[in-house]
Amino acid sequence: MNLIKKTPLLYLMLLAVALISCKQESTTKENDEQEIKDADLPKNVLPKMKPMGKETPLTADYVAEKKRQIETFYRKNWPNNSMNGSFLVAKNGQIIFEKYEGYSNLRDKTPITDTTSIHIASVSKVLTATAVLKLVNAKRINLDQKVTDFLPTFPYPLVTIRMLLCHRSGMRSYAYFTDRDKSVWDRHNTLTNQDILTIMGTKNIGLEQKTGTRFAYCNTNYAMLALVIEKVTKLSYRDAMAQIIFKPLGMTHTFVLDFDKDKHHVAPSYKANRVEIGIDYLDKIYGDKNIYSTPRDLLKFDRARNSPAFLEPELLAQVYTGYSNERKGTKNYGLGIRMINWENGKNFYFHNGWWHGFTSSYIPLKDENVTIIALSNKMNKSTYAVRKLSVIFGDYPFKVADTE
Repeated sequence: MNLIKKTPLLYLMLLAVALISCKQESTTKENDEQEIKDADLPKNVLPKMKPMGKETPLTADYVAEKKRQIETFYRKNWPNNSMNGSFLVAKNGQIIFEKYEGYSNLRDKTPITDTTSIHIASVSKVLTATAVLKLVNAKRINLDQKVTDFLPTFPYPLVTIRMLLCHRSGMRSYAYFTDRDKSVWDRHNTLTNQDILTIMGTKNIGLEQKTGTRFAYCNTNYAMLALVIEKVTKLSYRDAMAQIIFKPLGMTHTFVLDFDKDKHHVAPSYKANRVEIGIDYLDKIYGDKNIYSTPRDLLKFDRARNSPAFLEPELLAQVYTGYSNERKGTKNYGLGIRMINWENGKNFYFHNGWWHGFTSSYIPLKDENVTIIALSNKMNKSTYAVRKLSVIFGDYPFKVADTE
């Protein structure tokens, strides 16, 4: 009799516990969805890239048709398996086509696979810019802040962070002012980012042109941005990039070269005739180059840049605005991204890279949610021809049949 009386009470208690548990789970989920904005993070917490959420899956027919078209292009662009690199095309984050060809090291015949990290050359600038933009988004940097606010010995007082990002500082390339005069730099010594800053501040290195007057692509801009990242984060560039971008996105095969530790272990580069290109005194500089990655990792990066969590809308609009308008034309440069702006309103965004024998191409077709990535460690200009694949996804005025 007592058992009968207690059963409804026990039932009610269990029901109450279940309801509380569900409510707590719902609240936790709601809190997860309402993530803290970059600008609201505590000052001791770095902003981090967030992976793109689930995207619309592609139909089997769509994938089959596009794969056929890309396969045809691939055979024409790299005949006789001549790529020696890695290549990927995806839409909505879903890989449609990928190919890995040749060797990362020709001496020991190490094959290139989907986990082979290759130097992405100046595509590194897109990643450096992304870290800077996340710090801008978090109110740690202002785009129009003077570089001297972060690097007091920087000798050009009118240069801003925005000017570094869009190549309007007027600075000279470090490869030129350290190459010709031993009184400026002895090429027997490996140059560092800090060395570049010191040389510019003590060796009377003049500007190439007046600050802010015209676009001039210059690696020195991004070498300085790497130092700004270090100053703001109080971390090495290598660690800052890992914490802001690589680790949060699961880019497990992406890293900034640790020159002294890794220089003899990473994939070397080759001339077109397969002769290995050795290391030189400029190979320690980072920010403008020296990131190693894979197409699959860069796909994760690209989708995160397309995620609503990437940047506040007003800042994002500035990233894809052209800042090189002193001369009428279609080619332009935003904040860490190249672009072609056609009169019909269609925009094409991309960044290429070339360092020693490494060539790279990163193309985000933003309107179509398509990502095209090509990396090679053997000098081959066909890497850059992958832009012509954009015509099979949207109204872009490239000729896919023309592979020169």
